[in-house]
Amino acid sequence: MTKRLIAFGLFTICAITLCIRLGIWQLHRLSERRGKNAMVWERGKAAPLPMAAVRNPDTAATHWRRVIVHGVADYAAEVVQTSRSQSGAPGVYLLTPVRPLEPGWGDTAILVLRGYLYAPNGRTADFVKAQEGDTLTVETLVTTFPPTGVGAVQSPTSPRAVRFLNRDTLSAMMQRPLAPVVLLALGDTVTRDVTRPARVPTPPLGDGPHLSYALQWFGFAIVFLVGFLAFAFAGRTKSEDADDAR
Repeated sequence: MTKRLIAFGLFTICAITLCIRLGIWQLHRLSERRGKNAMVWERGKAAPLPMAAVRNPDTAATHWRRVIVHGVADYAAEVVQTSRSQSGAPGVYLLTPVRPLEPGWGDTAILVLRGYLYAPNGRTADFVKAQEGDTLTVETLVTTFPPTGVGAVQSPTSPRAVRFLNRDTLSAMMQRPLAPVVLLALGDTVTRDVTRPARVPTPPLGDGPHLSYALQWFGFAIVFLVGFLAFAFAGRTKSEDADDAR
């Protein structure tokens, strides 16, 4: 056995081990995603929570539960989230602070993502035409503030626009404390009037790409193994031919 074959064999073992490990990791991610999907499905079918549950919630217990919001919408304090899209069209998400009509809330408002608005530039909206009535009653899905992205939260070109959903920034812009959740308004995702908000679809519950990624990594492991065997067989054939030539 030549040093070259030994070196290639060690490399192949490391490569196969890495590919198999990555494939198993993707299968683990798939199992986690399916578990989350089952939890989201069950919580979505459960009875709506009372409004008080989202004032200072245990996000692990309230996330993906439904809540019927009944409160006063402060349209003057609305902002939009820029660079959104729906069905391939550019637009914005409409973010409305709603003060619940229940005792105990004080000045605290709930941030309701009322829906998607078509916007060719992806950063402005006609707030007046998008209003739905001073008192808003809508079924919503409890979500959390996502991690803030890189860069400035507020849009540098639009005073009533944000690039990311950051609770502190939105609270300062809306000049009131906000509950620690984002409520996604549920309902029709299509509207004929582009000046009216179309509800944003709930997150999909598919398996994602994890299974295909796992199969790819296992396939790479097989390729490395076959490549090594072919290399070893070719080297052995050349050695035997050299012996015969002598």
